[in-house]
Amino acid sequence: MKVATSHSNNLKYLSLVTLTLQNAILGLSMRYARTRPGDMFLSSTAVVMAEVVKLSTSLVLVYLEEGRHLPRLWTALHQTIVKQPVDTFKICVPSLLYIIQNNLLYVSASHLDAATYQVTYQLKILTTAVFAVLILRRRLLPTQWAALVFLVVGVASVQLANSSGDGEVQAATRQQTIPTGNGDQNRLVGFSAALGACFLSGLAGIYFEKMLKGADISIWMRNIQLSLLSLPFGLLTCFLNDGAALSARGFFYGYDSFVYYLIVLQAVGGLIVAVVVKYADNILKGFATSLAIIISCVASIYLFEFHLSLQFTVGAALVIGSIFLYGYDPSSAKGKATATGHRGSTKSQAQLEAEERLLAEKV
Repeated sequence: MKVATSHSNNLKYLSLVTLTLQNAILGLSMRYARTRPGDMFLSSTAVVMAEVVKLSTSLVLVYLEEGRHLPRLWTALHQTIVKQPVDTFKICVPSLLYIIQNNLLYVSASHLDAATYQVTYQLKILTTAVFAVLILRRRLLPTQWAALVFLVVGVASVQLANSSGDGEVQAATRQQTIPTGNGDQNRLVGFSAALGACFLSGLAGIYFEKMLKGADISIWMRNIQLSLLSLPFGLLTCFLNDGAALSARGFFYGYDSFVYYLIVLQAVGGLIVAVVVKYADNILKGFATSLAIIISCVASIYLFEFHLSLQFTVGAALVIGSIFLYGYDPSSAKGKATATGHRGSTKSQAQLEAEERLLAEKV
């Protein structure tokens, strides 16, 4: 029993470290990739390449699920994708939404510093909650509604700190204009892109969750469907947005080892988190996200000459507090206290932990 408990605790701490690093490093890496000197790669091509990596990874995982047997892998793909055209067609919706969302994230990272980007993107909690209520008819706790209010106030405070300015510090920040691949920084464009990405993230996430519940298909097979259908949308986006640049420079213009690292981080990172997050409860998820915001703020000060103002600090603190408040379930806490307060309640405790993991995957 002690060995099992120790193993579970180790997995939780591994989840904390993985989530923290993935959340923080991705935002910082995207910011650096879009502001560093040298030839600028096309973000639309990076989105397509991320889908290729995600598709390849998911195929390997399904291959392992099928006992490392290629004929069984082909049969599973044929049964799921070809023989169920209506179900496959439904996946087109989140596929298109995710492609647009990922392109918007690159736009946002080009125009917002890493710390502001990290805080603003937490608005996806709000959009996910709203769509969960509208589509899944899920009921939110009063504490969760309060958390959403704090979240909006916190993000608004952060944006106002960057737009209105706090004397000489903000004036200095505005003078430090960093050229991006699409011209100089524009905070309004960056915020609008982040807001659009949050909206699409919430809608696609809830739609995808509903599809996962409606069919007995593994999440890896669903990711194969998503990536297969995302690739045509992604290629179409490339030619519509960057057709002239693609003809003149080529698909892989501006690519180097850092761009390939960023693509793998964005693609595989989400798959890794999907696996690891089930071992972490909501408090750990909130802690990981909060740490990621703090790391992004500190790193931005040293890497991108970001100036931390009092208003930004207050707004970030509100966002961090809202993350913890949204993930806190009073009834779950009471149930855990009751379960640990009585001997011989091992089954009840196990059920509570299973419920926590399920909730952690949904929020």
